[in-house]
Amino acid sequence: MKTDTDIAVPAQKRGYSNDAAIHIAVLQHETLPQPDFIQDNWHFSYYSLEALSFSILENASAIDAVFIGPDAPTGQMQKLGDLLKAYGIPFILYTSKYDELSKSKALELQVDDYLLGAFTDLMLKRIQFIKKTKSRAGSNILQPIRSIEPMQSVKIWKLKRLSDIILSSLALVLLSPLLLIIAIIIKLESRGPVFYISKRAGSGYKIFDFYKFRSMRAGADKELKELSHLNQYAENAEESIFFKLKDDPRVTRFGMFLRNTSLDELPQLINVLKGDMSLVGNRPLPLYEAERLTKDQIAWRFLAPAGITGLWQVTKRGNKEMSLDERIHLDIEYAMKNSFFLDMKIILATFPALIQKEKV
Repeated sequence: MKTDTDIAVPAQKRGYSNDAAIHIAVLQHETLPQPDFIQDNWHFSYYSLEALSFSILENASAIDAVFIGPDAPTGQMQKLGDLLKAYGIPFILYTSKYDELSKSKALELQVDDYLLGAFTDLMLKRIQFIKKTKSRAGSNILQPIRSIEPMQSVKIWKLKRLSDIILSSLALVLLSPLLLIIAIIIKLESRGPVFYISKRAGSGYKIFDFYKFRSMRAGADKELKELSHLNQYAENAEESIFFKLKDDPRVTRFGMFLRNTSLDELPQLINVLKGDMSLVGNRPLPLYEAERLTKDQIAWRFLAPAGITGLWQVTKRGNKEMSLDERIHLDIEYAMKNSFFLDMKIILATFPALIQKEKV
């Protein structure tokens, strides 16, 4: 049986290098061994199922991800998936182009992702993000993938970082009395911390601590699954990517005021000052949302900076009719068209958009 042609790389691109940024183990079905090859920053090695299992047991940190093709036998792949889960190694079904049957096979095998197309830096960052999330899920064996330079397909306007530092510092100083008053009211209204801190995925799938004023009762995250059927973005709750509730029962009385006036977002000025975010950009996503953005055209949104406000917020913020496709389209549009003048336009449009009409 031949190696899955969806994974094979043209012979003229083959070579070998120890300087590759990522090492991929490709499961093959041929009895004859295939030589290693390098394509750009990607180092591919072919393994039989038995050889791959031994390699994982001997040195799991040497393998950054495992690729299988759509013809992989289901029974054996379930056992392989259990082994990769135990060692925190991303389990990927890969094809050269989109195929509905391959997507169904990926769902059947419960792989970590279904990837397709060219082996780009963006795909590498996607695998790096999956590896980080699997590591946070409990594995302490992993070594981080070697760092790589950001993609240059999206150009960010000059002095953006300098303007972020100046404006966020000035805003924190001027707003400090308001921040203190809000903190006191939150403490008086309900038990729990003043700030809600969660893990978010920003530019290049970078994971960071994201700050907001707490607007919900303590322990609200644990109730998320029970309320999934109320998701504003979901026609099918199991397939939804973004999550937002109308009339969220977990929100406190003062928390609703903070949300409707967007004052709960003010602590993100700290994120901007730290360099996690920009004043303007695409909204950083919770990890459970970012993990489900797998298509190449969607993942373009992660090439732009994460931001407090952005194009979709000022265009359709609080609009019940806003679709998932519309939101993603606006994120990609900002990634491709960002500029000083666009950022200034978004900042000016943010103020009238702060007061929401819906309780979301």
